[in-house]
Amino acid sequence: MSALAHGRGRLFVAFLVVLASMALMFTVPKTDFIAAAFVSTGTMALAAYYVTGFKGLFRPSVKTMAIGLLSAGVLYAIFYAGNQGISQIHPLGISQSSESPIYALIASPANPLYVQVAILAFDAVGYETFFRGLLQKRLQPKAGLGSVFLIALVDAGIHVITLNPLWVVTTFIADAVWGLTYFYSKDMTSNVTSHFVWDLFIFVLLPIK
Repeated sequence: MSALAHGRGRLFVAFLVVLASMALMFTVPKTDFIAAAFVSTGTMALAAYYVTGFKGLFRPSVKTMAIGLLSAGVLYAIFYAGNQGISQIHPLGISQSSESPIYALIASPANPLYVQVAILAFDAVGYETFFRGLLQKRLQPKAGLGSVFLIALVDAGIHVITLNPLWVVTTFIADAVWGLTYFYSKDMTSNVTSHFVWDLFIFVLLPIK
């Protein structure tokens, strides 16, 4: 078997395992969501490491950290504006009530703050290393800028399992912003910083409801 075929085989196995873990995360009882989320996001990070070894993904610097913070701020502003629009327009029947189930899964009073922060850290590392550091990076040489939106569509498509249209739409938007962040920074440090900081503000510090 050629090295190329072997690499594609590892990628296929990694994708199937992550897909199964995400399906589990989105279908378990709400009381088990946090545990399932740790398993799924941890699986994403391990799958990315299995294929890439994280080689060349992280090159931390002041610049990449700043790009991550800027990206998080832009994405927060987009979601703030979007929330205002939803409250006024209700596109496709989507209302602010669709946000409640998402917040309840992570920011529930039943989850101690340290648990919330830990799962958000796993979320940032897992999603970014797998969807951007692995999938988007592999697709970029052939698809260029289009890889950003193709991978965003893949992740949003998986979120259809939640049966929450708002979660699907917001996943695509967030993934597109993080995809662009990685496309231009070429450093996973920017993405993990952006994702984690955004998560903290959205779910803990300044929730948009």
